[in-house]
Amino acid sequence: LPALAERCACTVRLRLQAAAADKSDAGLAAASKAAVEQLLALKKQLAEAEEAALWVGGIKRTAGGDVDYSQDFFGRPAFLTVSGQLQGEYYACGLSSVYTFGPTFRAENSHTSRHLAEFWMIEPEIAFCNLEDDMRCAEDYVRYCCRFVLERCMPDLQFIVKMIDPKAIERLQHVADSNFARCSYTEGIELLQKAVAGGRKFEDMDVHWGIDLATEHERYLAEEVFKQPVIVYDYPKDIKAFYMRLNDDGQTVAAMDLLVPK
Repeated sequence: LPALAERCACTVRLRLQAAAADKSDAGLAAASKAAVEQLLALKKQLAEAEEAALWVGGIKRTAGGDVDYSQDFFGRPAFLTVSGQLQGEYYACGLSSVYTFGPTFRAENSHTSRHLAEFWMIEPEIAFCNLEDDMRCAEDYVRYCCRFVLERCMPDLQFIVKMIDPKAIERLQHVADSNFARCSYTEGIELLQKAVAGGRKFEDMDVHWGIDLATEHERYLAEEVFKQPVIVYDYPKDIKAFYMRLNDDGQTVAAMDLLVPK
């Protein structure tokens, strides 16, 4: 591209000089204009090629080959650890039921309150169980946490009700008292498609089997269909992590997400 751009630039200069010498030659003026447009197009292609060459392995580099931290999520060098999941897995093989709890970091380029770069996470690892056992564990744990907060932290909750959210205690009590519903991913898609056919509007109206459910889809299921916490399970394998257990149908994996109404 650089060599081609230089040749084109030489041609443009010659044609512009000729056009300047003979301004009455319309054909020469048109040819000069076309040559200029070609040069500008080549210049744009060259800039795009140079920009693409700076990206190596998904990381942008400077012209000198160093990491361009101005384009990085953290804006500076950062050294992250994901979690203790790997260690928890082999401990579970010997101790059956274990969990890890500690700080977790991730560098996903996301800026929502639901996808934090740094947070504390509890990760249970249970040997010799299936997806139903996993869902039951998640339900029991979330309900236990809600009851614990209601029993031990009422002054804080009352402050939140007064200053921030008048229905905070009511919603927390609802989660603590509810039996969580179960809904397969396929059933969830069918419910969403039925809603779309009935005139329900979503920002993303392209609801079909295989999509990664958007927040508005999840809220619709939890808040308008089930009106209680609901566990969605058996997701398509293509939208979940590679290590999820493949189900017998060859299309879905034994994965689940817990959706809670606002």
